[in-house]
Amino acid sequence: MTDPLAPWRRLADASVLLDGFHALKHAVRFGAEVQMAVAVDRRAVLALADELAPDVRATLDALLTEVPQETYASLVPRPHPTAVAALAVRPSREARLRVLARMPRTAPVVVLDEPRNLGNAGAVIRLAAGFGATGVVTTGTLDPWHPTVVRGGAGLHFATAVERLTVDELPPGPVFALDPEGEDIRGVKLPDDAVLAFGSERSGLSRALRARADHLLALPMRPQVSSYNLATSVAMTLYHWSAGGGAATV
Repeated sequence: MTDPLAPWRRLADASVLLDGFHALKHAVRFGAEVQMAVAVDRRAVLALADELAPDVRATLDALLTEVPQETYASLVPRPHPTAVAALAVRPSREARLRVLARMPRTAPVVVLDEPRNLGNAGAVIRLAAGFGATGVVTTGTLDPWHPTVVRGGAGLHFATAVERLTVDELPPGPVFALDPEGEDIRGVKLPDDAVLAFGSERSGLSRALRARADHLLALPMRPQVSSYNLATSVAMTLYHWSAGGGAATV
């Protein structure tokens, strides 16, 4: 008997796993090439699309194949409450690099310097896409396309350029690195071509990134509070940029 999910098993290692309704919805909305999609309850997923994303309902209707709960659970590392998953083609690295290198830019690039937490990286990609950032770059060993990061990003990897680079390979533009010893960000106007760099919550900026930075900036923080969550720091900085805050461009 032919395995109906043999194509999934064949494609899985080279594809992006979209785990959950929101990840699939966003990927479709932002032009991902979805190869396969499965759901435990096809009608329930389409009803969710009717309620939350009618713009992608017809596409999901054409994509979804209903499978038993056991089959679905065997395809994903951690079953999602919406019990839907899909495989999509990862955008080409060359295309992502072209987006990151293009100048002039209309929105900053976010750099996560040697991040360690997969969920935090996903949350940053989600909010960066929401702010319309040009892209999110990671340095170090964390794979920004890891399934847990994609899950945390709710499929919004397809709405911005996500790539892993070395510090020497960072996109062009002035590097503004967040550091407790930096200048208060409230007095600085961030340019659209900024490269906004954030260290890990535990270790801060790496030596290489600190040496590469053109400016060090600090977020306002109450004394004796040691740090903000990484995604919170990125959100505060992108909001400051989007609001045009600051006295003058450095």
